[in-house]
Amino acid sequence: MTISYTLKVANSHFGGFSKLLFRWKGSIYKLLYKEFIVFVVLYAVLSLAYRRLLTEDQKRLYTKVAQYCNRSTDLIPMSFVLGFYVTLIVNRWWAQYTSIPLPDQLMCVISSNVHGKDERGRILRRTLIRYANLSAVLILRSVSTRVLKRFPTMDHVVEAGFMTQDERKKFESLHSDFNKYWIPCVWFTNLAAQARRDGRIRDDVALRLLMDELNLYRAKCSMLFHYDWISIPLVYTQVVTIAVYSFFAFCLIGRQFLEPLEPGQEGDLDMYVPLSTLLQFFFYAGWLKVAEQIINPFGEDDDDFETNKLIDRNLQVSLLSVDDMYQNLPPAGKDKYWNESTAQPPYTTATAAETLKPSFLGSTFDIMCEDPEQSQPVEASLSSPRIHTPLLTRFLAAASPAVSLRNFGRGSRAHPHLRRPRADSGSPSHYSNRSEDPEAVARIEEEETEDEEMQPSLANSSFETKHRTQKASTQPVRKRERAKRGSWPKTVDEQV
Repeated sequence: MTISYTLKVANSHFGGFSKLLFRWKGSIYKLLYKEFIVFVVLYAVLSLAYRRLLTEDQKRLYTKVAQYCNRSTDLIPMSFVLGFYVTLIVNRWWAQYTSIPLPDQLMCVISSNVHGKDERGRILRRTLIRYANLSAVLILRSVSTRVLKRFPTMDHVVEAGFMTQDERKKFESLHSDFNKYWIPCVWFTNLAAQARRDGRIRDDVALRLLMDELNLYRAKCSMLFHYDWISIPLVYTQVVTIAVYSFFAFCLIGRQFLEPLEPGQEGDLDMYVPLSTLLQFFFYAGWLKVAEQIINPFGEDDDDFETNKLIDRNLQVSLLSVDDMYQNLPPAGKDKYWNESTAQPPYTTATAAETLKPSFLGSTFDIMCEDPEQSQPVEASLSSPRIHTPLLTRFLAAASPAVSLRNFGRGSRAHPHLRRPRADSGSPSHYSNRSEDPEAVARIEEEETEDEEMQPSLANSSFETKHRTQKASTQPVRKRERAKRGSWPKTVDEQV
């Protein structure tokens, strides 16, 4: 039986998990106490032998061996090996639970699409959902020891009502070397096709929906079979087990109390009970036992899946939905909030404080702009003139390879590989039949004209800048030559 403690941890409070430490069923104490007792007994035997039976020379030799074993424990990556292995096991454990086939979706589709209040319609609906439950029972018998103990033979399956005698004869007449859990699914498809021909299923869309839900159900049965067939590689489980056992074998020898090798040397405190080593065994060995328990959740451990309870639940609710609940509806009427624009269910006194909390509308909903001018709307226009700073003008004066409207339709002045094909060229082109936008053509020609007017001005400005630079660089040289000759003309400022 699965141990559930969800209610105990619904609210966080002081010592919330501490109360769970005193539970026995499903606990780590129940899982580990035998291995823990064996470890403590072996440690006590070695400790007594060292203290009472060994001579001085033997104690010195044992001390060297113990120090070597204690250093060797640091070479075993326990946290990495165990952590990765347990993570893999837990993910696999939850994936197996989600692969258990549940008939909830399938029974809703059967109840809504297989019609007929007569006996024939009732037989069709109940037989379809029984075939689905039979497929689940057959696959669970193959993977779960609990279900196999409940239904050890096919006679028990027939006696339980999942299969009739005629169906059992048909089932056993089909010989196959593999698991035959899929046979009831095939019976389901043939019976659904017959119901479509008889008009019990009114259109092909409903039949397709029924087949899709059955395929999802059968896929889960198949996934359970493959999880049972394909295990985690044995070599990985062996590596983890050897790592844990060898680690604590070294601890049995290396964590003993040791007398100092040299006389007069101060030794370690003799604790008699190695508390830290026992806690380390409790954590690492407990981690391994957790993986051992949930690696196959279809056994009979405390936390294994309750597959028999699932079989009982699935059969009961599925038959109820397709039979008693078929076309059995409560009367439809106006609801309580018919004349209210905003429905507000009442709260109790225990939950009235929740009404004082504002509704969450988004993390940026309450942000206000500090500068009101930044919130003013601005119209964006594509035809607005481009503004270049004087610093950028020097870089924009050169030809730019950027693709823009100016680069199209310039002929040899633009990039030839970006040139637009002309309709009046000598060779035929697939662009010739396309209509051109007059506004786009006018805009391109206007930009070309502006660009042509801009080029001479940019060239003149660059030439003047270059001339000033050359003149400024030659001025100091001319001043030095005139100073040597003794003639120094007055500058404009001195004349003024």
